[in-house]
Amino acid sequence: MPHSPLDCLLLPQWLVPVEPAGVVLKNYAIGIRGDRIALIAPREQALKYPCADIRELPNTLLTPGLINAHGHAAMTLFRGLADDLPLQVWLKEHIWPAELKWVDEDFVRDGTDLAIAEQLKNGISCFSDMYFYPSIACQQVHSSGIRAQITIPILNMPIPGARDPALALRDGLQLFDDFKQHPRLSLGFGPHAPYTVNDPELENIVMLAAQLDAPIQMHVHETASEVQHSIDKYGERPLARLARLGLLGPRFQAVHMTQVNDEDIALLTQSNSSVIHCPESNLKLASGFCPIERLWNAGINVAIGTDGAASNNNLDLLGETRTAALLAKAVAQSAGAIDAHRALRMATLNGARALGLDEHTGSLEVGKLADIAAFNFSDLSVQPVYDPVSQLIYAAGRNCVEHLWVGGKQLLKDRKLVRMDEEKIITKSQYWASKISNKSIT
Repeated sequence: MPHSPLDCLLLPQWLVPVEPAGVVLKNYAIGIRGDRIALIAPREQALKYPCADIRELPNTLLTPGLINAHGHAAMTLFRGLADDLPLQVWLKEHIWPAELKWVDEDFVRDGTDLAIAEQLKNGISCFSDMYFYPSIACQQVHSSGIRAQITIPILNMPIPGARDPALALRDGLQLFDDFKQHPRLSLGFGPHAPYTVNDPELENIVMLAAQLDAPIQMHVHETASEVQHSIDKYGERPLARLARLGLLGPRFQAVHMTQVNDEDIALLTQSNSSVIHCPESNLKLASGFCPIERLWNAGINVAIGTDGAASNNNLDLLGETRTAALLAKAVAQSAGAIDAHRALRMATLNGARALGLDEHTGSLEVGKLADIAAFNFSDLSVQPVYDPVSQLIYAAGRNCVEHLWVGGKQLLKDRKLVRMDEEKIITKSQYWASKISNKSIT
């Protein structure tokens, strides 16, 4: 119990802490002091504690802030640029040429701001980013108030901001030093994919990640052709190659994993690696289906990511989680696969675990960071409410996100951004659309 006044006391109708699993607390309160959760107690008991800021939140469900475990933030400025194409055509003939032509520091700054603003309005308190000019992304995370994991992009080809992997790593190591004490930023390595990064670079990343105790996030087994390419070139599947090189482990984040066999599951389980599931991007690019019920039953940590807005085309993690739950049932041919509570856990605590942040966020527990999302269930589209978690996953939309706190600071209030200028962000986005499409700015 708190021994000094609370900074803020929230009084929702329902509170879902996620840990312990399956619990729904009705008419409970959550108290915030500084950047931490200081109190979770029945409403009447909580009101006995001194607090100058008491918030009544009728018809509202409080959950941990959602965690978007994989994305490419600045690619919001390519939203809708090249739709309805298979992955390799989309990448090689459209996205990579567009990036080489347009991506610079200003592009990343404006695109990251757009992504952060969209995610805050969608109830996302923390996201992982893998994109060019990571120093710019770090600056925008710092100024916006959101929490993030920024990974250093590594490819065996020139990329915007780095002509080769050695330069990308050199600049990335400077970021590790610059932001090592930042309360909301963590750094990691982001080798793009097994087919774009060679063995010497991967071995170097393994060494550096061990020295820095840093995570590694990578697109793995995204398509069947990727797996076959690895078998043809290396005589083994991509995940087996990564295991041989030493990448797998508790800090390894395997994104996509649409092509999975028993050998892959054994490697993920033995190494305690995490899988980041991006169902809508996988569906849109016809990449395949990640069998998350099989992975869950094998004890593998599965989190949710939106991927970039160029292949989704939104950063709606609540909608992504619904798709994940529904798709899991079809893939497993079982209506009981990935129920609503497990789906919410994938979008919160499992995401925090994948990013190495589960001791600090991902669930509503006393002593953890006050990263809290508030969903208003007043609209007729979510009536009646029998089970608020089921309603959140299967009926609610991102328009239900009313408030968001990150580290005790309110960043969304009554669906309005508190620290970011939404109109300015929209204006800059429209400027980029006009520039990229070669149309005059109106």
